[in-house]
Amino acid sequence: MPIGARDKIDRDLVRKYAKLKMDNPDTTKLVDSQKMLAAMDDYAAMQRGMMDMNNRLKDICSSVTSKSVAYLKLNYYPPRPRK
Repeated sequence: MPIGARDKIDRDLVRKYAKLKMDNPDTTKLVDSQKMLAAMDDYAAMQRGMMDMNNRLKDICSSVTSKSVAYLKLNYYPPRPRK
């Protein structure tokens, strides 16, 4: 997935906000960085678990589907060459 401005409006917004700087040390006191990192780690672990469960579910569904397929036996004999 490409990252960056895709059209003129996006480019103008990027240009406008690229020059702005946030220098507000009070905001760092509002949220404890260790708590934020722990929350991000919990969220990432949950996402990993969901992906693992989704992959296992896909494997189970595909194996059930492949085991329940009834194959038809077709007796196909190619035409014999004429003499």
